[in-house]
Amino acid sequence: MFGNMGNLGKIMKIASEMKTKMPEMQAKLEQETHTAESGGGAVRATVNGKLMLVDVKIDPAVLQDEATDVEMLEDLVKAAVSAAQSQAAHAAQAAMKELTGGLDLPPGMGL
Repeated sequence: MFGNMGNLGKIMKIASEMKTKMPEMQAKLEQETHTAESGGGAVRATVNGKLMLVDVKIDPAVLQDEATDVEMLEDLVKAAVSAAQSQAAHAAQAAMKELTGGLDLPPGMGL
């Protein structure tokens, strides 16, 4: 019965640390950028650490290629954005794991 008290103490300590360190971590994540490409570099998307799209670049050669249609270009943009968001999400998860000392938190307790 008393074995759980140690876990509770650890959780309380982590919660206290999260309260003070969370705003700093969130600000740092917002400053980070993650870039991914699709179509062999035809489209490049950049998101910040909060998964918000901050930049999209399309190689002009893609627009001149007769094989490229609107649907293909849309798919390339979606793929690049999705890949960049995935990178950012993994970085945020790693930062949260570091903040919690590796303790897995229930959904909604993190970012």
